Amino acid sequence: MGLRRRPLSDLITSCNGVSIINANRNGRPVHFRELNAAIREAMELGSKRIVIENVTGQRYIAATASKKDLYIEVHGTPGNDLGAFLDGPTIEVFGNAQDMMGNTMNSGKIIVHGNAWDVTGLSARGGKMFIQGSSGYRVGIHMKEYGETRPYLVIGGTAKDHLGEYMAGGTILVLGIGSGAGSPVGLNIASGIHGGRIFVRGKVSEEQLGAGAMIAEIKDEERKEVEDLVKEFRTYFKVEVGDLEEMTMIVPASSRPFSGKYDKTNI
Repeated sequence: MGLRRRPLSDLITSCNGVSIINANRNGRPVHFRELNAAIREAMELGSKRIVIENVTGQRYIAATASKKDLYIEVHGTPGNDLGAFLDGPTIEVFGNAQDMMGNTMNSGKIIVHGNAWDVTGLSARGGKMFIQGSSGYRVGIHMKEYGETRPYLVIGGTAKDHLGEYMAGGTILVLGIGSGAGSPVGLNIASGIHGGRIFVRGKVSEEQLGAGAMIAEIKDEERKEVEDLVKEFRTYFKVEVGDLEEMTMIVPASSRPFSGKYDKTNI
């Protein structure tokens, strides 16, 4: 079944419910506002699948998209805030993603066949993010959950300092594929955590933990959660993860991570 009308944007080629958008015109990247206007137009045309080619750092791709049955395929390197406030669609990136991917994401999936850099998953409230490669600094800051709604972030490689800072809910899993003998995560892990949990396949020392975080024993229910996430990760990326026995779980030491750490005379 064809689309309702011809697209107005010259960036769009549409047929049978699929829209192909070229993010490059005459050898130059189009402005992010024009690209995102074309994406919105393709959604309004009724496209169930949108393929975006030649992406070169354009920001806010698919921000606020909310059609549950929409699939967006991105080729290239999307800029900051890919999938910000996403609520339902699936985004699959064949390349790397820049900072703040999945910012305040509510539901849906983001799958990255590459790396995703700093502040990935900022304040995510739901949905799933799968990164085949590594991520940067301050990943998973203030992820949170409510009721049955929980965000999940799976990183195939490594994550740097301040992972899960101020985390209030959700699950982060770092698989450390190809990270060697050292720890796959940096310093100040889960500083200020008061909800959720972080799983790391590999070594994590007490010195790497931030204020309010502690290492806890993994129970059967939590191990099943890890196994399910790894199974889904392998479905997308067709890679071997390795032994899951050396898994560390980091959780809040209490619901008030900074209690007693302030000088009361200054409050």
